[in-house]
Amino acid sequence: MGIKAALSRPLAAYTLHRYRQWQRNPAAAQRRLLGELARTAASTAFGRAHDLAAVRTPADLAARVPIRDYEALKPYFDRMKAGEADVLWPGRPLYLAKTSGTTSGAKYIPITQASIGNHINGAKDALLHYVAATGRARFLDGKLIFLSGSPELEMVGGIPTGRLSGIVNHHVPSYLRRNQLPSYATNCIEDWETKLDAIVAETLGQDMTLISGIPPWVQMYFDRLTARTGRPVGEVFPQFDLFVSGGVSMEPYRARLIESIGRQIDSIELFPASEGFLAFQDQPGNPGLLLRLDSGIFFEFVPAERFFEETPPRLTIAEVELDKQYAVVLTSNAGLWAYSLGDTVRFVSLHPHRVVVTGRIKHFLSAFGEHVIGEEVEAALREAIRQHPEAEVTEFTVAPLVSEDKAQPSRHEWLVEFAQPPRDAASFAAALDASLRQRNTYYDDLRQGNILTSLQLTQLPAGAFRRYMKSVGKLGGQNKVPRLGNDRTLAEGLLNNSLTSW
Repeated sequence: MGIKAALSRPLAAYTLHRYRQWQRNPAAAQRRLLGELARTAASTAFGRAHDLAAVRTPADLAARVPIRDYEALKPYFDRMKAGEADVLWPGRPLYLAKTSGTTSGAKYIPITQASIGNHINGAKDALLHYVAATGRARFLDGKLIFLSGSPELEMVGGIPTGRLSGIVNHHVPSYLRRNQLPSYATNCIEDWETKLDAIVAETLGQDMTLISGIPPWVQMYFDRLTARTGRPVGEVFPQFDLFVSGGVSMEPYRARLIESIGRQIDSIELFPASEGFLAFQDQPGNPGLLLRLDSGIFFEFVPAERFFEETPPRLTIAEVELDKQYAVVLTSNAGLWAYSLGDTVRFVSLHPHRVVVTGRIKHFLSAFGEHVIGEEVEAALREAIRQHPEAEVTEFTVAPLVSEDKAQPSRHEWLVEFAQPPRDAASFAAALDASLRQRNTYYDDLRQGNILTSLQLTQLPAGAFRRYMKSVGKLGGQNKVPRLGNDRTLAEGLLNNSLTSW
C-alpha cells in the first residue's frame, strides 16, 4: 500500500467523525448557518435591500427574501460581474463560474473565498467516505482522470471566469496533482472530440485506477479506448476499480458503462452544481446521496406541485418527508439568497438526510396535463431494459407529439439511440408505456381516456445525440441532454438525422 492510501484511512475516520457531529442535530446546524450567512451579508447591497440584519430564523428569511431564479437575480449578478464589490456577499467573488442558462443566455455564478471550500471539499469528502465504508484506498496511489471542461480562465469585470470544473482544477491538492490526468495542455483543448483523442493517447499505458465524469461523455472515452485497443476498458486498465459520476443520474448509462469496462467496479455518484456541491453517495450500493448540511449552504425545499404558486411553502430540513418531490432552494456563502436551483429531489432517508435527484423543475412533460418527471421516464426505461436485457441505450429524450388527425390521438415520442436495439421493438415500447402508466396516474388516466395513445418509440442512428449536441456547441464537458421537454425543439433537432420509427 502506498503512502497516500495509508494516510487516507485515518483522514477518512476523522472526516466521518466530523460529519457525525452535525448529523446529531442537522436542523440546529442549518439554523446556525443561516444566522451566520445573514449576519455576514447584512451590510451588502442585497443585505440592506432585504433587511438581512433582522434574519434569525427560516421564517424571517421567507418573509424578507422571495424565491428567485438566476433571471430574477440577474440585476445583482450583473453588478457583481461589472466589478462592483459588496453586492451579494462582502467583497468581490474569487471566481465566476460560467454556465449555460435558459432565457438569459450564459449564467455567471459567484464563487467566493468563503464558498470555494464547498466545491473543493465535496469530492474529497465523498472519496474519504468511500474509504471509510469499504477500507479500499489503493486507487489513491494510481492515476486519476477527471473528464472536465477547460481550466483556462478569462477575466470578466476583473474576476477570473470559466467553467466550474476548470476552476476546481486549479485547486487540486499538490499531493494528487502528480497522479492527475490528462495534462494541462490536453485539458485546455476546446473541441471535445479532439480532446478525447488526446486523452486516449495520454492514458494508454498508464495505471488508471479512478475515472470520473458525466456518464455519456465518459462512455465516449470508453468507446474510443476500445476502438483503439480492441479490448474492454477493464483490460486496458486492470487496476481501474472506482468510477465517480456526476451531473446526471448514472442509472440509464450503467449497463453499457459496465459492459464497456468488462467487469463490475465500485461507483460513487455526486451532486455538484455551479451553485454548490450539494450531496454525494456516502454508502456504496445505497442510491441515496448524503446532503451536506454544514458546508455553507442553507437549504429550503418547496413541494414540486406547488412550486409555481405565488407564495409556495418553503420547508426546512426538519420539515421534509420521505418520497415526496421537492424543488431545491439555496441560500449560501456564495451570495445566493433563496435561489431556485432548478433541480428536484426526493428524500429516501431522514437519518441522515439522503436524496435522489429526480429531475428539473422546468424539465417535465405536461403538454397534455400528465406532469411526467425525469425520475419516472428513467425508471420506465430501466424496467423496459430489465424485460429486454439485450437492449443497450446510449442516450434518450422524450417529447410530446401532438396529432392533428382526429383518428390518431396524440402521444409521447421517445427518441432513443441504442447501442444494441431490442429484438422486439414493439414489446420494448409496450413495456415503456406500461411502466410509465404504473408510475404516473395522470398519464394512466389520459391513456385510459384515449386522450393519449400508446407512445411512439423512435430509434435514432448511432451518433445522433453526439452530432446534435456538437451542432449546438454543447458536446462534452458538463453539458447534459434534457430528458423531457414540453416542446419539440430538441426532438426536431435530433430528427434532422436519418431515423427508423416503430
